Amino acid sequence: MHPYPAGESITVVSPSSPLATGLAGAILPAMEGDLSTPRPGLICPFEKMRPSQLNRDDAFYMALAFNLAVDAWRIDEVPIGAIIERGGEIIAAAHNEVECANDPTAHAEMLAITQAAKKIGDWRLNECNLYVTKEPCPMCSGATIMSRLNRVVYAWGDPKMGCMGGAVELHSLPKLNHRVQVTSGVLEGPCREILQAYFNMKRGRDSTASA
Repeated sequence: MHPYPAGESITVVSPSSPLATGLAGAILPAMEGDLSTPRPGLICPFEKMRPSQLNRDDAFYMALAFNLAVDAWRIDEVPIGAIIERGGEIIAAAHNEVECANDPTAHAEMLAITQAAKKIGDWRLNECNLYVTKEPCPMCSGATIMSRLNRVVYAWGDPKMGCMGGAVELHSLPKLNHRVQVTSGVLEGPCREILQAYFNMKRGRDSTASA
């Protein structure tokens, strides 16, 4: 059985919620009054995607990651979302929570990796695939290798800080004892656009406040 009804998108529960223990409730159908309630003035202009359950390809999982990026925007977090899949089952879902957690390590990838390890009871995620809307940074790229992820799929490359092909290829270091497969460019357009729009909004808001 698929974890969501056909056509429904998803949201995440705060890590501090009791429901989040063991991922129980970490992936929920989007519904009226969901937990990512927008703050005043932070209505995200991007609609959530509704991918078909009939074709669970890279675009399907990336669409779910994009929906988490929308949730991040609604709470004024950088709109990056991540999904981890294992054998067709979604075992982790997260978006950036750096601001609300006051934690510089609370990137979508890091939170999802922790969720996945708890879910399967093993820090080795050899059979798991990560889908994330922006290329992982140095910290997150290292975590994908240390957690032994099978594959990383990202949407938009980052030529300044990306470490899986954008600025450098951390996963290609010759002496690594684990090789992560990397795929890029899946749903690149919308994932790039939501990030650019968010930072344009932030720059506009900051300049207005300082005027």
